Amino acid sequence: MRHRKKNTKFSRSRAQRKALIKSLLRSIIINERITTTRVKAKGIKKNVEKLITCAKEDSLANRRQVYDILGDHKLVKKLFDNIAPRFKTVPGGYTRVFNIGDRKGDGASMAILELTKTFKKETKKPKRKGEKTDIHPQETPKKKPSKEKEEKKGIFSGVKKILKKGERPPK
Repeated sequence: MRHRKKNTKFSRSRAQRKALIKSLLRSIIINERITTTRVKAKGIKKNVEKLITCAKEDSLANRRQVYDILGDHKLVKKLFDNIAPRFKTVPGGYTRVFNIGDRKGDGASMAILELTKTFKKETKKPKRKGEKTDIHPQETPKKKPSKEKEEKKGIFSGVKKILKKGERPPK
């Protein structure tokens, strides 16, 4: 009997299923948004919710539990320091699934799984060629006039002067 066994098998063996879940969890933490099949997105959603709920309380035991699932210290740090603090006041519903239609090759229904609270990147592109962005105004260094043109003297410098536009070498 299958009483109290709610996890989806994804038509895989136990080891393959465990590796699939681990890789999907890792990519949702890295990218905060993944595109996968609808069944995988719905199946992995509860695992992501459990990870974030566990990460909301920062303790050594919780960090070790999350590390057992993810297997990477950098991802554990990102989850506890960046992702979980966004959801401190939220009791649940950290992810959402959007259906985006069928895949062209095999017709599998695709979906986007993403975190509900995401930060937008603050990189603005200048609208015009001469317009500067106000985010990092001090990062653009001023160009100094180079003295390479004055110091360059060699065999080809005389030839370049001769072969300027409109001038032909004498025959």
